[in-house]
Amino acid sequence: QVQLGESGGGLVQAGGSLRLSCAASGGIFSRHAMGWFRQAPGKEREFVAAITWSDGYTYYADSVKGRFTISRDNAKNTVYLQMNVLKPEDTAVYYCAATPEYGTPKYSSSWWNYWGQGTQVTVSS
Repeated sequence: QVQLGESGGGLVQAGGSLRLSCAASGGIFSRHAMGWFRQAPGKEREFVAAITWSDGYTYYADSVKGRFTISRDNAKNTVYLQMNVLKPEDTAVYYCAATPEYGTPKYSSSWWNYWGQGTQVTVSS
């Protein structure tokens, strides 16, 4: 059983940056694909970014491509989401996710096995 814990959320002005971290425990971190999702009030949870465990390939939602960067440090069992040029529409609760599945990560939340509790990101205009 993998446990995930996010940190790094907060309030930032539009155009600013934040870095989210997700620490994992209870499993073989290096053998899990890791992802970030977000959920804004009144909206469904949506895919943001993912990184595979086998080759480190990264995938991004079109809405964040070029602004967000996902990375992982297997030695620290941690995945990061560097968020730059933040916009008010990026405001949401951000969730870390993990799965031992192999292959191209699916954007559907049902593909992912483990979830963190979430961290709030608020971008003011």
